[in-house]
Amino acid sequence: MGFLSRTSSVLVVIISCCLVGVALAGNFYEEFSLTWGGPRAQISNGGRQLSLSLDNTSGSGFESKKEYLFGKIDMQLKLVSGNSAGTVTAYYLSSKGNKHDEIDFEFLGNLSGDPYILHTNVFSQGKGGREQQFYLWFDPTQDFHTYSIIWVPHHIVFLVDNTPIRVFQNSESIGVPFPKNQPMRIHSSLWNADNWATRGGLVKTDWSKAPFTAYYRGFNSIDFPNSSPSPSSKSFSDGNWEAKERVRWVQKNFMIYNYCADLKRFPQSLPPEC
Repeated sequence: MGFLSRTSSVLVVIISCCLVGVALAGNFYEEFSLTWGGPRAQISNGGRQLSLSLDNTSGSGFESKKEYLFGKIDMQLKLVSGNSAGTVTAYYLSSKGNKHDEIDFEFLGNLSGDPYILHTNVFSQGKGGREQQFYLWFDPTQDFHTYSIIWVPHHIVFLVDNTPIRVFQNSESIGVPFPKNQPMRIHSSLWNADNWATRGGLVKTDWSKAPFTAYYRGFNSIDFPNSSPSPSSKSFSDGNWEAKERVRWVQKNFMIYNYCADLKRFPQSLPPEC
């Protein structure tokens, strides 16, 4: 068995062994509310698929009816194809208020033939600034791919097709806030961000290509009772070596920005969790 197959298999074991609770395969009619954008947000195929569109009048979005406090969520997305420059497809967990917590996937569009940028971030008590960005090892516009978040009291894991790309550890012991007290809803939106999204805002949205559409299916959620210890509560630094190697492989080959390595941004000292 090859390295990639072995590490993916081990990761599946690591993840599946920690799933304390019941997996819920979601129907979009039952699980989500279309929150803005009018007819640009649509549920179809008996509740098994959802689409968001953006035109020069408005984008669109949805949010979960349920709040989550620890668990694993999966969503399959097929992103805007062709010239998607200036567009952002956001898929994230968030609470409310000025001191909100948030766990972000954002997909930054690009010119035809140029790769999407996957932007990740973690907010706690209203403070973010913990960005890591990646290219993907496939074309996310040609087929559906699964984007997952595992959120437990000890860490947050971002996964793409069951491959971990980022682990954000709980570092409260050194004074770094960690999102663990505020329930969060799942949100997603497709919107125009051509003032910053593509090459720092140099490339603008080409409205002649509108409407831009992203597709969703395969939503799944698993609750982790926060009082129930599980192997997922174990720090990645304490084991799970092959999963850690997979994270390192992704970050070595596909990471294009890491706030923990940005000495220009943090000339005095890097953030303590780095």
